[in-house]
Amino acid sequence: MAEVRITKVSAIETAPMGSNLIVVRIDTNQSGLYGYGCATYTQRHKAVVTAIEEYMNQLLVGRDALNVNDAWSVMMNSSYWRNGPVLNNAISGCDMALWDILGKACGLPVWQLWGGKVREAVPVYRHAGGDDYGKVDETLSAFLEQGYQYIRIQLGGYGGKQSFLRTPAGSKDGAYFDAKKYLRSVPALFEHVRVKFGEEIELCHDVHERLAPVDAMWLARQLEAYRPFFLEDALSPEDGFWFEKIRNACATPLAMGELFNNSMEWQPLVENRWIDFIRCHVSQIGGVTPARKLAAYCEPFGVKTAWHGPGDVSPIGHMANVHLDLTTTNFGIQEWCGMETDERVREVFEGCAEIRDGFAWANDRPGWGIEVNLEAAKKYPCDSAQPRWLLARLPDGSSARA
Repeated sequence: MAEVRITKVSAIETAPMGSNLIVVRIDTNQSGLYGYGCATYTQRHKAVVTAIEEYMNQLLVGRDALNVNDAWSVMMNSSYWRNGPVLNNAISGCDMALWDILGKACGLPVWQLWGGKVREAVPVYRHAGGDDYGKVDETLSAFLEQGYQYIRIQLGGYGGKQSFLRTPAGSKDGAYFDAKKYLRSVPALFEHVRVKFGEEIELCHDVHERLAPVDAMWLARQLEAYRPFFLEDALSPEDGFWFEKIRNACATPLAMGELFNNSMEWQPLVENRWIDFIRCHVSQIGGVTPARKLAAYCEPFGVKTAWHGPGDVSPIGHMANVHLDLTTTNFGIQEWCGMETDERVREVFEGCAEIRDGFAWANDRPGWGIEVNLEAAKKYPCDSAQPRWLLARLPDGSSARA
């Protein structure tokens, strides 16, 4: 095989559905051989673009594009201070792009490079939410008709339905929520859905770290009777050791990891079996190279994977998740946002994973199997406006974790 050297590392910014997506493109000295990877950190996308084009480009140009492991180690170690979300996402984009190049150079999909499939397709879960039971029922029914067996249910936004709250005069604008009202609403929602739809569907719920530890423990105990598939992000990473108390208090399955950046955050939860699912944002931890190591680390402790899969992950990132899922023995479930059905997304990203009867399917093309239309991507510029849901506030007007 001819020598393959990196000649350029660049960032592609695009927002076909409104969420800022960052894609890394790595070009090589071999004509037509290039790779794409996901580096999306929606809320700080400009910082990630700078890290890619000012630092990763300088670091990687001239290196062997097929030596992915060495490139990842150099990227992770060269900044000295490491494991921050900006650099981790930049590293992830480059890591995925290099795996894409390796797959194309070998004429194989990435899942084949990783030893082949342990399942033919990946079961996914969708989000059924709304401001009232009627909307939740409508969305949930539609997903069941499409063949989905796993559904996340939410009433209102994170922290529950936004309703009238008494706040001090002059309180700042924000996404206010009342934890006590939220705590009352979630068990009632599960009761409603179980009565109406039965026991056959698997139900999830996302707390989104909105609760104090004692309230999270109370909620986990209340939901145990409804047999959820998992309760997601019941605590913030800073309160991780409270998972021991929740585990000792009930048998509700627990999923955690969306905000994790480094191994010291997940290590005690996995080794002590305090959680059942690890659901990191793959680009947040530095790409598929560390994600594969994390999955292998979790396996002997009985912890399954459930990688983060929201709308602020590019189709390349979603495809990378699917390739991980296809090759991971201790796979649990995959979150899915359905962006592949949007015409604007398909205009920019050709070759997205397909959904059939509630399962995600990868194509058999080399690499990730996705091509990016660079001209179409320019039609949908990114926006630096701060999403309102991130400006969370408590009834007294104080800022809270989002």
